[in-house]
Amino acid sequence: MKVTKAVIPAAGLGTRVLPATKSMPKEMLPIVDKPAIQYIVEEAVNSGITDILIITNRGKGLIEDHFDRAPELEAKLTGANKNEMFHQVVDISKLANIYFVRQKETKGLGHAVNCARSFVGNEPFAVLYGDDVIIGKDPACGQLIRAYEEFGMGVLGVKQVSEEAITKYSSLKVEKIRDNLFKCTDMIEKPSKDKIMSLYSILGRCVLTPDIFDILDNTAPGAGGEIQLTDAMCAMARTQGMIAVDYTGKRYDMGNKLGIIQAAVEVALEHSEIGKDFREYLKGMAAHL
Repeated sequence: MKVTKAVIPAAGLGTRVLPATKSMPKEMLPIVDKPAIQYIVEEAVNSGITDILIITNRGKGLIEDHFDRAPELEAKLTGANKNEMFHQVVDISKLANIYFVRQKETKGLGHAVNCARSFVGNEPFAVLYGDDVIIGKDPACGQLIRAYEEFGMGVLGVKQVSEEAITKYSSLKVEKIRDNLFKCTDMIEKPSKDKIMSLYSILGRCVLTPDIFDILDNTAPGAGGEIQLTDAMCAMARTQGMIAVDYTGKRYDMGNKLGIIQAAVEVALEHSEIGKDFREYLKGMAAHL
């Protein structure tokens, strides 16, 4: 079955980037001239996704507003003959069929994904983590979808991280199939150093079958006292097996202050409007460091 639905969990509180996130969702923090979540939605759309459910919570109405029409702004732009800006604004609302649901309790990523059960139905679906912007020529989500179409089982988007970093993420037991494809049969969330299985970790993307929902219903709270999606995927990996794709593309952690700055700088350097001037500015700055 073709993957046409995606879920974007965006209900986190953004505590790692306070005080900016006291009143603004971290998913709306800008990377030059677009909020982080727009990059994620565009990646999904460029991967063939047509229907997207964004999981939010209280205080994140700005996300819904961003993907809605803005009649007063549109009228102002039209009246000023700013047609290019007008289309940029309007086209945001036409990216895909975008829906929203609130996670009424912050019980973890697994709980958030389980809120998408009625939206997903009996179809495979992609999950694009709201903290992770991945920029590359070949959309990361699309790379996972192609692996699902080939193997017909759940797919994990993975990258190798340092031994120090792996304890903050997840560690996977993997066996190479070919190139950047692996079979995954086990995993652990936030492992202690003596339980590290490999330096491959799930970072920001996965494609799941609807079987995950029944597994989530029976998943006990894990790390941090939350329902961990990794724990549910672990049960799936151990019983059915999963595919891991070491995707291409640069990942930016938008729940991290350094990640936010890195994304802004590197995207700005390639930006059609400001890239050249910004590069010269950085060269001038570097001369004084």
